[in-house]
Amino acid sequence: MSQPSSYRQQTLPMEERRVQDTRGVLGSRLFAWIGDVVVLFFLTWMVLVLLGILGIVTFGLTWLLMGGATIAVALGYAAITVGGRKQATLGMRMAGLRVETASGGRPDALAAAVHALFFYVAAGTVALWFLDILCGLARSDRRLGHDLLTGLVVVRA
Repeated sequence: MSQPSSYRQQTLPMEERRVQDTRGVLGSRLFAWIGDVVVLFFLTWMVLVLLGILGIVTFGLTWLLMGGATIAVALGYAAITVGGRKQATLGMRMAGLRVETASGGRPDALAAAVHALFFYVAAGTVALWFLDILCGLARSDRRLGHDLLTGLVVVRA
């Protein structure tokens, strides 16, 4: 079965691709992350309150979901926002950033969620986090390690 034309990614030769503007994205990514932490705090808080109320109704059964709720909210937030039409989380929009595939296309929701998962795994492990950041400092296109693993690029909007 063929995919709709809006989801097809065109593969262009390197000389025909537009240059992706990655100047100054590392500093902007820090500010975007801080904004996203604030948004995720409130989203997670709302989900946990909802699960707490539902736990009373279901005699504590939904309280079992509270452990995975934080992870689900963070990955769902990335999948919906980065994988969406604007290609950026709310923090990225405030910092003037968006996410593209390495070929310049729009990332899908699964790639956005995996990108976020790799980031949170790296950020949760100090050694991986430093390696992730060093990768971005060493590369001219300022792509971090989790960007390389998922084939995504953070660019100026």
